[in-house]
Amino acid sequence: MNTLELDVEDRAIINRLQDGLPLAPYPYVLVAAELGLSEEELLERLARLRDSGVLTRFGPMYHAERLGGGLTLAALAVPEADYERVAGILDAFPEVAHNYRREHRLNMWFVLATESAERIPEVVAELETATGLRVFNMPKEREFHVRLHLPV
Repeated sequence: MNTLELDVEDRAIINRLQDGLPLAPYPYVLVAAELGLSEEELLERLARLRDSGVLTRFGPMYHAERLGGGLTLAALAVPEADYERVAGILDAFPEVAHNYRREHRLNMWFVLATESAERIPEVVAELETATGLRVFNMPKEREFHVRLHLPV
């Protein structure tokens, strides 16, 4: 758990950046000016928030399929005794974006992102071989865009 105290500026930065960056040659200059900060102060605070673990990821979100890549949601039914071992196997695959536990028969869910759509079934097969478990591949049928903003 992170114990870093967030001051007013930190909260303003987090809240503002959840709305994205302006498409401009110097977006941080513009955001810093909105917040009454210098660009240097904004970047230093962002670095501190990342280094302290308050922000675990700060970066662009790409639409993998529009870039020619593959993307799918998948799940495994992992015996509890093997959970950590299987999680370690998944973590070693660069195509696994992240995995997480769910309270369900399919208790390990993860996202696969590949350089091509054709690579998805190949990676699924590799994961099945590596884990000894069936991978339930659930490719996207329809896309919904849900804006998530978590005010702090």
